[in-house]
Amino acid sequence: MKTLISLCLAFCAFMATSVLANTEQGGQYKELGNWQVHYIAFPSTVLQPKIAQHYGIERSNYNAVINISVLDKATKKAQKVAISGTAKNLLGHNETLAFKEIIDGDAIYYIAELGYSNEELYRFKLDIKGQNKSEVLSFQQKFYVD
Repeated sequence: MKTLISLCLAFCAFMATSVLANTEQGGQYKELGNWQVHYIAFPSTVLQPKIAQHYGIERSNYNAVINISVLDKATKKAQKVAISGTAKNLLGHNETLAFKEIIDGDAIYYIAELGYSNEELYRFKLDIKGQNKSEVLSFQQKFYVD
């Protein structure tokens, strides 16, 4: 449970810096069908070393973490889904994302990593499948090297 709390605190710290930029887009989630899909992409250096090591995430100024969670809109319960997708930069380079499922109590997260350069913008297109339905989540994120 400590790990989940530390991971959530790290996500909140990063989200605080990007909330204003996302306010006009309705926050860090999108409603897709019966799902509320929460998403965030942030530099891996935001994670504490022990958290990154526990989840096998490389901490680097050039490595991002993409975190997705899917909730049922009606019950707000985490949904077990399959996520696949790509991240495409402005030069047209496509990276296939490999998501790892993390279950911690009632929470279910899907995490992938992505290498980037300073001021690189990526457009994400993720296919989410579960419960005999499929949705597509699209968003973009610009990354900066510290």
